[in-house]
Amino acid sequence: MTLINIRNLGIVLGNSLFSRLNLVVNAGDRIGLVAANGRGKSTLFRCIAGALDASEGEITKARGLTVGYVEQNVPARLFDLPFYAAVLDALSADQQESESWRVDVVLESLEVPEALRERPLKQLSGGWQRIAMLARVWVTEPDVLMLDEPTNHLDLGKIAMLEAWLNALPRDVPVIISSHDRAFLDAVTNRTLFLRAEQSQIFPLPYTRARGALDEADAADERRFQRDMKVAEQLRKQAAKLNNIGINSGSDLLVVKTKQLKQRADKLEDAAKPAHLERSAGAIKLSNRGTHAKVLITLEDAAVQTPDGTLLFKTGKQFVCQGDRIVLLGANGAGKTRLVAMLRKAIEQPEVAQGGIKATPSLVLGYGDQALADLCDVDTPMETIIRRFDIGDQRARALLAGAGMAIELQARPVGQLSGGQKARLGMLVLRLANPNFYLLDEPTNHLDIDGQEALEGELMAHQASCLFVSHDRSFVRAVGNRFWLIEKKKLVEVESPEGFFASAAKPA
Repeated sequence: MTLINIRNLGIVLGNSLFSRLNLVVNAGDRIGLVAANGRGKSTLFRCIAGALDASEGEITKARGLTVGYVEQNVPARLFDLPFYAAVLDALSADQQESESWRVDVVLESLEVPEALRERPLKQLSGGWQRIAMLARVWVTEPDVLMLDEPTNHLDLGKIAMLEAWLNALPRDVPVIISSHDRAFLDAVTNRTLFLRAEQSQIFPLPYTRARGALDEADAADERRFQRDMKVAEQLRKQAAKLNNIGINSGSDLLVVKTKQLKQRADKLEDAAKPAHLERSAGAIKLSNRGTHAKVLITLEDAAVQTPDGTLLFKTGKQFVCQGDRIVLLGANGAGKTRLVAMLRKAIEQPEVAQGGIKATPSLVLGYGDQALADLCDVDTPMETIIRRFDIGDQRARALLAGAGMAIELQARPVGQLSGGQKARLGMLVLRLANPNFYLLDEPTNHLDIDGQEALEGELMAHQASCLFVSHDRSFVRAVGNRFWLIEKKKLVEVESPEGFFASAAKPA
């Protein structure tokens, strides 16, 4: 049964985000929406929800259809409300009086602890705030559910809970999910829409299999493009020969044929642009200055503690060696961020003793955290680059443009950039630091799938030595070659992350 029919939809906001989009949403669909940052995913959601008019085309919905749209951000007016009240607020006044039980049902299904339900949203983690926004929408019992980046800020346990929750929904309720989390999309979708400026593609497959089908289609498209370009080149050569003969002989017929051949070549070239050649969101490149040291960091049973001195775990004797790509695994609150902070301090401030941690003197650190806290919100991207690195304005502008920042963005305060733009700026800063060891806390936060894959490729291509924390299972599997797990107040090495992933997916 068709519930939503999108025909020839196009959106122009400054430039064209997408055009000629056709999509049918049927009962039972679980659609993954994939696109680069800033390419119109949220805009498409707003159009479907009725909050924005399209530039062209139309959207028709089944009579009486209600669409529930879970946006990324919490409205400011809700921050002071307790979790329960924020969800209750989504119901009408009459429903609040007589059907408040619906809130309890939804919060139970989303495994919201009783202790959190009376706490103001502003006191909760970003993950619980995202769950609150989902609960607000689901309590209204929509016919269609749309989720915009639902796994942002969620730890592995909450991601697993959300996967189970979505897969337990009534099968006739269609769900459209915009996400950069590849493993999540594989777990909860059965169709994938690749949103493109032109010729968006949809496949009746979850993300990974759909991506394989898309790559095959793009390869065929590239072969067609090269073939058509060769034909156009031959037509132009023939036109040039006929033109010379026509001029020398004074033949009007040859002049007309020359013009026709050029027109055919022009038409072929105009029509031959490959659909997969999209505007880049910005390149991600890393560097590796190298080091002769074999052992980069030595841990001698270092004690990782909370600020008040409570022991979280001890590291035992561990070594970080050149070429290691170590993933630090552990439950929230286990001490991952504390260990990362201790390692950073040991490398950047070797004169300040870090008990049990010793870094080789030749180490040059490339550090990035999930909050991008090393970027100053009041500085512009230009100021960020030229103040930190000895490069001229022209070189800085070229580097920023390569990272996806047009001239107008280069002069905008960092605080006004999108999460994806900030992430790419942060990666450029990492590259220019020219480190030989990367310490990364949730490096894929805010990166689209193209950015994640580019970062994976750079870490592997440069044989970078790194230690990182990540909830992105696809990224962990692709990059890690060693795995440290914090459990029972000890740091132990395990063969793979799969056991931890499985345990994180089990209900507490």
